[in-house]
Amino acid sequence: MAIPRFVSDLRAHVGHAPLWLSGVSAVVVDDTGRILLTRRADNGLWAVVSGILEPGEEPGPAALREILEETGVEADLVRITSVDTAGPITYPNGDVASYLDVCFLARHTAGEARAADEENLEVAWFAPDAVPADLTDSSTRRIEKALRDVPEAWFSRRSPTDP
Repeated sequence: MAIPRFVSDLRAHVGHAPLWLSGVSAVVVDDTGRILLTRRADNGLWAVVSGILEPGEEPGPAALREILEETGVEADLVRITSVDTAGPITYPNGDVASYLDVCFLARHTAGEARAADEENLEVAWFAPDAVPADLTDSSTRRIEKALRDVPEAWFSRRSPTDP
């Protein structure tokens, strides 16, 4: 679902007026250290997986839900890597929103990456030093924070907390 029902209901009352929303994002990596990115349908740019929390939803489960809904990939969350604000963003339909974003580092556990919903045009894995030039600025910052101080050994199937 591109726009959560509760946001559509709010928009029926406030039109395109600015909204302050809670969001999640995830820097998903595979065993080789590649990063999973999505090409967004709304602006055509590459980005890390992201989405809006449903009312009452916890950030961790929301991030896992978004990863699966958008890419068909299952993942484990490793840690929170940042809590930032983003926006205001004006969408092609005129809606304006700002976000409080909780970003996670996540490890791919199962599933073949694919554009699994209408929010994305394509989904692909990229080496950290070969991300597309048309990557959103916020995604660039999220990737930098998520991969900071990640030991090379993390990219195995073992948990980062295993001895």
